[in-house]
Amino acid sequence: MIPREKNPDFLNSFLDYSITILNKSPNSVKEYNYDLSNFLKFIMVRNKITTEQDFDKIDISSFSVNDLRAITLDDIHAYISHLAIDNRSKATTRARKISTLRIFFKYMTVKEKILDVNPAQNLETPKLEKRMPKYLSLEQSQKLLKVADNEKNRNNIFKSLDKTIFFI
Repeated sequence: MIPREKNPDFLNSFLDYSITILNKSPNSVKEYNYDLSNFLKFIMVRNKITTEQDFDKIDISSFSVNDLRAITLDDIHAYISHLAIDNRSKATTRARKISTLRIFFKYMTVKEKILDVNPAQNLETPKLEKRMPKYLSLEQSQKLLKVADNEKNRNNIFKSLDKTIFFI
């Protein structure tokens, strides 16, 4: 977990908003913190705010509101490209990070009014591959139902309605 003391104030404000108003889970907020701190580190390198190239050593606490205002859609596209090429992130991972950026920049623009323009407003999500559903084999289905029928089994999770739904 990234310590909040190492974040700029505006980032901590967004994290607080995510917990209290958006009612996000602690894990979601932890991911927001991770995603946004990595994004800010990337921007610091890209815009030459730091000379450090090792992301683990970059301190984002000095990232200013003026630095935030300078971020463009091109910067965000470069970050997403970095994730795809350098980090070999899957489309689903990039889509989640894009979602984080959209929520963050909307907060900075609409709620905090720190930014006049939302650079992520026209940001698109990568096309996601459709995954095929995984089915149980007949043997696996029968085994599952056998376990569910055993009244003495602590895993007795099926009731008659559940069994009906299972077979539909």
